[in-house]
Amino acid sequence: MEEFSIGMMAKSLAGHDKGKIYLVSAVDEQYVYLVDGKYRTMEKPKRKKRKHVQIDHRIPLWIENILSGGNKIQDSDVIKVRKDYGRL
Repeated sequence: MEEFSIGMMAKSLAGHDKGKIYLVSAVDEQYVYLVDGKYRTMEKPKRKKRKHVQIDHRIPLWIENILSGGNKIQDSDVIKVRKDYGRL
């Protein structure tokens, strides 16, 4: 089974949002919870089955610094990371 963790970037493979880039905000046995910072915020993440998501195992440096500092990820952080993600 593929390993998911908070802070990884993910691309939707199925549904009306196919091709959209998200950040993984939470994980459970069957689902991943995805945020985009604008429409899907940290308070209201999108729940998607694991098989409908392509994961990028690299955690962006900006998010890694926030998580290692013990802080919570804000919606503005997600927006910044998604904007920079296209340039990697």
